[in-house]
Amino acid sequence: MKKALTGFIVVLSFFILPFPSFGQNAPPSEGGILPKISLPIPVDEGYRKYLGLKGEGLFLIPQIKAKVVLIQIFSMYCPHCQKDAPVVNDLYSRIMSDSGLKDKLKLIGIGVGNSDFEIDFFRKQYGIKFPLFSDGDFSIHGILGEVRTPYFIAIIIGKNGTHKVVYSKLGGVSDPDEFLKKIKNLAGLK
Repeated sequence: MKKALTGFIVVLSFFILPFPSFGQNAPPSEGGILPKISLPIPVDEGYRKYLGLKGEGLFLIPQIKAKVVLIQIFSMYCPHCQKDAPVVNDLYSRIMSDSGLKDKLKLIGIGVGNSDFEIDFFRKQYGIKFPLFSDGDFSIHGILGEVRTPYFIAIIIGKNGTHKVVYSKLGGVSDPDEFLKKIKNLAGLK
């Protein structure tokens, strides 16, 4: 009888006592807005110019000077992200080689659980040309609903600084042309 009462109290305590919940946030939904994510303004002048940022400190993703920002959530330890790196590089090259698109669509990567050192290693290992940012403490990962990797989010940025998520999906880029076509269609880019 005493064992049964003890078991009942233990089970009851899970329903009564507060305990931390995991995965409270959901991934950004299409049609919604991106949560506030602060990133450091890159030290590299080429990356600052690419993103249209000046100075030092932090910036919010909708402050990037573009009509559309495509965000890749990755981890250097993710085998899918490693396999996808050359394809995403190809996607970036296609964007940059299109004179009508390169100033309208910007690509960034956020490495969840990765330090600056790990991000730099990944960049060098896979020849990544677009800006990568570290999320070593998983804080951005938590804000984004603890998405698995690779995960892509595209936002449209309005002239008044507002923005809207037009794409939010798990998975890599199997065909850069088809992926780019999809993002352009969703964002209304020509």
